[in-house]
Amino acid sequence: MPTPSPAAARHPRLAELALALGGFGIGTSEFVIMGLMEQVATNLEVATADVGYAISAYALGVVVGAPLISALAARVPRRALLISLMLVFALGNVASSLTTDFVSFVALRFVAGLPHGAFFGVAALVAAAAVPVDQRARAVGRVMLGLSVAIVVGAPLATWAGQLLGWRFAFFAVGGVAIATMLMIRLFVPFQLGDRAASPRRELGALASQRVLATLAVAAIGFGGMFAVFSYAVPTLRDQADMPEALGPWVLAIFGLGSIVGNLMGARLADRHPVGAIPCILVWSLLVQLGFYVAANHLLTGLLFVALVGTGIALGPALQARLMDVAGNAQTMAASMNHAAFNCANALGAWLGGVTVKNGAVWSTTGLVGAGLALGGLAIFTLGRRLERRRPASSGTLG
Repeated sequence: MPTPSPAAARHPRLAELALALGGFGIGTSEFVIMGLMEQVATNLEVATADVGYAISAYALGVVVGAPLISALAARVPRRALLISLMLVFALGNVASSLTTDFVSFVALRFVAGLPHGAFFGVAALVAAAAVPVDQRARAVGRVMLGLSVAIVVGAPLATWAGQLLGWRFAFFAVGGVAIATMLMIRLFVPFQLGDRAASPRRELGALASQRVLATLAVAAIGFGGMFAVFSYAVPTLRDQADMPEALGPWVLAIFGLGSIVGNLMGARLADRHPVGAIPCILVWSLLVQLGFYVAANHLLTGLLFVALVGTGIALGPALQARLMDVAGNAQTMAASMNHAAFNCANALGAWLGGVTVKNGAVWSTTGLVGAGLALGGLAIFTLGRRLERRRPASSGTLG
């Protein structure tokens, strides 16, 4: 019977809840702006479309912050690092709620995005270290549930509160969630030393590992299909299935429910089949995204497939567990970069879906785009495994 790690928490579920609460705050901050674009635009006197720059700035902060913080802070004790990351996140969101000009707002959204990837990466390492090895992916999945719950509850609730009390209140409230997370981490997350042998050079060296790069590429491409469909699910169902405008917010919630199921099931599958889970989930994603292309002409089947597309989030815990196995000594960098790759997938999927529709395709063609990206992720995974079998893991370049 597996024995717990010496880093096990006295109250493991409360420790995981503390980390999941941080994910809930991050997810709410990331998605709520999509429901408050008009309010932000009106108040800061810019066009609604310009608010997209703030969304892009946040994503850029994630991509920049993940490798930078991981390289510089790998030696910091993990609990202290998590608290520090939440402090930066809290300040970024509270300052976002107080700014009075759009340029400052965009800059502060960049700041708020900086801790995103590093927090999720370090939280995954802490959760995995606190349980037996054969339960790592499930522990990571439970932490990642915070992000899924943010899609179902956090973003819609914050959007409603922002519409009622002003958009500034939504970001201020997210700052409050971050402060609560800091307190819970201090109380319930066990102390774990950082890696005293770590250095920026060694952490960045993870990016030279072919196995790490292949896993991150699977995330950046294979995950993109989910976002290609999700980003345009509301206009798709409105245009092709005559969905009433009032049902728009429920599409987000239905997608979020699917992501909760996918997160739990994907984590369990990854614990049982650490490598085999990845291609299985990619094939599943390919099939349900193809299904959305057909199902989107009818409201009930369209909503059903929105939920099924959401289950593609199952890829997250599987890839995170894979990175723990292949990253060697650069665990912090690899774990953090998984979430940077996730945001690249978000941008790639949404862009390709938009380009396809702008060129005259029907809205549901985003399902075909998604299936193509899932197939691309599967091809990268297959190629990476073939290369891996040709070289020993100790080579350092391939792993």
